[in-house]
Amino acid sequence: MTVIPFAQRALRRSQWGTMWMGLLILALAAPLWAEDWPTFRGPQRTGVSTETGLLQEWPADGPQLLWKAEGVGRGYSSLAILDGRIFTLGDSLTAEDKDEYLLAYDQKTGEQIWKTKTGGPWTSGQSSWQSSRSTPSTDGEVVYVITPYGILFACDFVTGKELWQKNLKEEFQGNKGDGWGYSESPLIDGDRLICTPGGTSATVVALDKKSGDVIWKAAQTDNRGAGHASVVITEIGGVRVYVQLTASGAIGIRATDGTVLWTYAIDRTTAVCPTPIIKGDLVFIAAGYKRGGALLRQKPAADGKIDVEEIYPMKTTLANKHGGVVRIGDYLYGDSDDAGVPYCAELMTGEIKWKARASGKNSAAFSAADGCLYIHFADGTMVLAKADPEGYKEVGSFRIPGTGERPSWSHPVISDGKLYLRENGQILCYDVHQ
Repeated sequence: MTVIPFAQRALRRSQWGTMWMGLLILALAAPLWAEDWPTFRGPQRTGVSTETGLLQEWPADGPQLLWKAEGVGRGYSSLAILDGRIFTLGDSLTAEDKDEYLLAYDQKTGEQIWKTKTGGPWTSGQSSWQSSRSTPSTDGEVVYVITPYGILFACDFVTGKELWQKNLKEEFQGNKGDGWGYSESPLIDGDRLICTPGGTSATVVALDKKSGDVIWKAAQTDNRGAGHASVVITEIGGVRVYVQLTASGAIGIRATDGTVLWTYAIDRTTAVCPTPIIKGDLVFIAAGYKRGGALLRQKPAADGKIDVEEIYPMKTTLANKHGGVVRIGDYLYGDSDDAGVPYCAELMTGEIKWKARASGKNSAAFSAADGCLYIHFADGTMVLAKADPEGYKEVGSFRIPGTGERPSWSHPVISDGKLYLRENGQILCYDVHQ
C-alpha cells in the first residue's frame, strides 16, 4: 500500500476542492434554459420566465426563425408548453372547416400531433373580436381548456382523447361579465382544477382534475360575472388563498373549502382582463377602459380568516386592457390601457417612472425574461426592450410574418431558449439563446 504524506494529501484535497468549486461556479453561471410554460403566463402565472443566457439584443431583422407551423386557425389563445409539446386553441383551420379544435404540436419541429374538436367557432361581435380565447393548461397527463361558450374540456395529453367535459353555464349557472366569451386558463393545483364560471352561485369552483367531480363552489352573491383573468395562488399566514379578478373586482378564496375570505369591488367597466400579480402578501390588479390599477395587501385575521387592505386605489395611469402586466423586482411594466405605449411604475406607490413610444402600435401583450421585456404589439411588431426603471430602451424589433389580417393579441412565450408566438393562423418559433 502506498502511503501519501499528510502535506501531499492536503494538497490533493485542495486541488480537488478548487476544481469542484470551479465547476460549481461554472454551473451557476451557465445559461438556464428548458423551463416549461404549462399554462397562461407561465408556470407561476407571472408572465416572467426564469431562463437566463438569452439574447440581450436582436439583429436588425430579428432572431433566427427555427420553424413555423401553419393551419393553426383563428385565435387569440396563447401557448402552453410541457414535455416537448405545445398546446393551443383555434378555429376555422381550413376554409371548409370552421369548427374549433384543441391542438397539439411537437415543440422541436412544429409538426401537428393531434387535434380534438371542442365545438363551433365563436362568432359573436365584430369579425376581429371573434375566435378562440382560452390558453390550455396541462400537467403532463391531461390538457384542460375552456371554450368561449364556457365548455371545459379535459383531454388526454398523449392522444387528445376527450376524458370529460363540464358546461360552466348550465352546470354552475355561470355568467360572463361581458359579451366576449370565456377566455380563462384553468388552474391546476395538486389534484384539483380551479376555474371561474362567474355569477352568484358558483363564482369560482374546484373540481377533481381526474373526474371533473365538484369539490367546492365559492359563491359571491353579488358577482357580475367572470372576467378574462386566470386564478393565481397566494399563501397568507399558512392559509392557501386563490385570488381571482372578475367583472365585480378581486376576490380571495380559501383553497381548502372555497370560503370567500375577502372581496375588493371595482366600478363596472366594459371588460376586465389582466391576471392579478402577486408579491408575498401583495395583490396588484388592473382593468382597462381607463379604469386603472390598484394595490392590495392581504392580512391574517382571527379564526383563519384573511382581511384585505387598500394600499392605493384604482389609478387610471395604471389601466391595462388585455396585454397584461409583469412585475420585475419592485417595478411593474405594461401597456397604457391599449395605447401601445409601454409604462414602468413603482409597485408600492403606483408612481409612473416612464412612458414611451415603441416600434409597435396599438395594444401590447407583455412577457419578460433575463432582464428584458418581450412585447407583442397588435400591429404584428415584436419588440425586445430592457426592463429598466430608469428609462425605456429598445434593443430589437421585427415584423412578424403573416400579420395584418387580424390584431396580434396573443401573449408571447419564452421556453427552452426559444420565443414562441401565436400569430393569426400560425405558430412561430425563434431562437433567442445566446
